[in-house]
Amino acid sequence: MVMAHFVENFWGEKNNGFDVLYHNMKHGQISTKELADFVRERATIEEAYSRSMTKLAKSASNYSQLGTFAPMWDVFKTSTEKLANCHLDLVRKLQELIKEVQKYGEEQVKSHKKTKEEVAGTLEAVQAIQNITQALQKSKENYTAKCVEQERLKKEGATQREIEKAAVKSKKATDTYKLYVEKYALTKADFEQKMTETAQKFQDIEETHLIHIKEIIGSLSNAVKEIHLQIGQVHEEFINNMANTTIESLIQKFAESKGTGKERPGLIEFEECDPASAVEGIKPRKRKTFALPGIIKKEKDAESVECPDADSLKGSHCAALAVLELNMQTRLSSNSKRSSRLYLPSAGVKEYSRCR
Repeated sequence: MVMAHFVENFWGEKNNGFDVLYHNMKHGQISTKELADFVRERATIEEAYSRSMTKLAKSASNYSQLGTFAPMWDVFKTSTEKLANCHLDLVRKLQELIKEVQKYGEEQVKSHKKTKEEVAGTLEAVQAIQNITQALQKSKENYTAKCVEQERLKKEGATQREIEKAAVKSKKATDTYKLYVEKYALTKADFEQKMTETAQKFQDIEETHLIHIKEIIGSLSNAVKEIHLQIGQVHEEFINNMANTTIESLIQKFAESKGTGKERPGLIEFEECDPASAVEGIKPRKRKTFALPGIIKKEKDAESVECPDADSLKGSHCAALAVLELNMQTRLSSNSKRSSRLYLPSAGVKEYSRCR
């Protein structure tokens, strides 16, 4: 596509091309400022998103760590933290880009100020040709009117004095008109030369501006692209981690961290009692009994009674029963009001009878 040129497209009847091109140059400053604002707003959004993702990652640490699903939160937390860091990296790059845009904007202001001084002559030429064009148009209209008036007087048979007077006015209008035509030609030549140079200057400035702006936008696009690639890698890693986190591994981790042991209850079988070995482990001990002071000596004598075959279990039972009988008899004899009947448990009687 053939590029249009300012020098060919900003002339026109009213010669307003200079004004349009000059304001277009000034609009470049506005565009630069608005671009900086846009990038700044994007950075603000990315920063807010990064903070939200960081908060979300921290909240994942507070979720329940019970059950087999608990290890999955580590995957979520790691992935979310990486995403937050990706967006934070983009914020840093955008902030650097904002500084670059602001620096360019400052240079742009200086450049435009210098250009304004350089094209001041063109502005004067524009004003001159606009003024001469208006004057020329008026002189032409006056010239035409005077010529028509003179011809009218001739046709109507006016007096010679009136015709001569009209002829003087017509000649003066003709001279004025010719003068403006000559001035216009000179002004036009100066205007065209200066406007051609200025239009090319404005185009060079605009092309440089657009090149710089496109470079900035390219940097913005590359920064976003790089971050999105990193985000894509994080998502891919998340997918792989989820795929690698199998049900078997979750069950295994739960068993390792919460397991209560691998030893099962042992088998217990019935064991018959061995009285001989059981008695050997028993040590006799004195037993304190409640008795009156007068009976203590008799009870001690009763404790000294030995039963035949004391080494056997039967002898042990006999001795115990003998002591029990003596104790009871002693207590009964000390109180005549009590029954003289000796009470022994049925089991004790049987055992005692065996001893006898």
